[in-house]
Amino acid sequence: QVQLVESGGGLVQAGGSLSLSCATSTRLFSLAAMGWYRQAPGKQRELVATLSNLGTSSYADSVQGRFTISRDYDKNTVYLQMNSLKPEDTAVYLCYALRYEITYWGQGTQVTVSS
Repeated sequence: QVQLVESGGGLVQAGGSLSLSCATSTRLFSLAAMGWYRQAPGKQRELVATLSNLGTSSYADSVQGRFTISRDYDKNTVYLQMNSLKPEDTAVYLCYALRYEITYWGQGTQVTVSS
């Protein structure tokens, strides 16, 4: 069982920045991948960013160049730095972790970007 706890969401004006954190109950190197999805009302869940255990990162086209995913092995935490935020980035952001083909989810954190 892997537990994930997100933090860092909030309200920000368009053009601003937020940083999300996802702390895990297990060592990062035991995970095949971690990342972030988001879900806006009435929309499908969207993969925002992912980071493999080999260090390979990938991003949704909509956030490429604005968001950066990173990790801290000492803190067993993954981060999502979000810059140049847009109103369309408003959503619940959910952290996920993949281990032994099982996906674990955090509880989600709300990000609201005002225009």
